[in-house]
Amino acid sequence: MERRKLFFALIAGLSIICANRASACTGITLKSKDNGIVTARTIEWGESAMENLYTIVPRGYIQQSMLPNNEPGGMTFSSMYGYVGLAVVQPGWVVDGMNEAGLSAGLFYFPGYGQYPEYKPEYKANTISDFQLVSWILSRFSSVEQVKEAIKNIRVTSIDPRASTAHWRVTEPSGKQIIIEFINGEAQVYDSELGVLTNSPEYPWQIKNLNNYVNLKSGTAGPTKMGNITLSAFGTGSGLLGLPGDFTPPSRFVRASFLQTYSIQQDTSFDSVLQAFHILNNFDVPLGTEFPIGKAPVNMPSATQWTIATDMHDRIVYYHTMYNRTLRSIDLNKIDFSTIQFQSYPLDEAKSETIIPAYVEK
Repeated sequence: MERRKLFFALIAGLSIICANRASACTGITLKSKDNGIVTARTIEWGESAMENLYTIVPRGYIQQSMLPNNEPGGMTFSSMYGYVGLAVVQPGWVVDGMNEAGLSAGLFYFPGYGQYPEYKPEYKANTISDFQLVSWILSRFSSVEQVKEAIKNIRVTSIDPRASTAHWRVTEPSGKQIIIEFINGEAQVYDSELGVLTNSPEYPWQIKNLNNYVNLKSGTAGPTKMGNITLSAFGTGSGLLGLPGDFTPPSRFVRASFLQTYSIQQDTSFDSVLQAFHILNNFDVPLGTEFPIGKAPVNMPSATQWTIATDMHDRIVYYHTMYNRTLRSIDLNKIDFSTIQFQSYPLDEAKSETIIPAYVEK
């Protein structure tokens, strides 16, 4: 009975995500001069304030996948590696994080293009729900090659038939990165050329679409002679004139690719973390832009509910939220994953901005 109550409570939470027309994610990857790799991304839900959590998972922790219709017997997996992740709706639904080996993984919304294998009860022991795939990856693997091989032997499903599909980004400390998408029921694994990921359409299309912007470059365009007049830029940065500024997934993919590529390489991975948050400020989605005037269902600070950066060099997870832009960190080096218990906490202790007075009369 308790299992059924939990299942339907989670379905109710998932339905918010499934119905959400304003779901969007933008991910980038930076490499510092000390060979540190930082993955960072935003996560958006525009129709409601989600239950956003961080979860700490010890070595040896056993999880079992949920299945459609609350059917028992989904894939069971034990953690070879402890990990930390940011979760939505409930502690086990980790959508982005890093394990103690430095492997990071993230789920990105992928509506209208992906298709999971048809759910078949006879394969349920090898079937895992899409919202638990990040947990499986972080708990079991230390390299993208291991994930590439293992993904061939499992079946991914959604526990709610209304749900769209997801796709995933997996990165190891060396910088190797893969994108996993399920197309026509088959897992497609792509080597990530840029380290950028958004949502639909499929990853190869997003890469091809960059060719439409071959004219863009950093710096200032011109001057250019036109007959007896000289055309000059109104200001700096005109080499990127035409860079798309809307919030559609293809436009965000293009914008993220150029901003990441032309950003200055930083000395350390920590510097790259700070740079990543600055770059991703360009992708914060103001809530009112996603709905007709006066039709926004809620009044939240932003549709971008949180932003995360994982430093795979120093093994530290950083995040800030729509309620509080102060950076918070979880240092995996300070966690004994052999003794700590499974635990989860809200991303915000208080849903308010941290304000520090700049001047106090003395």
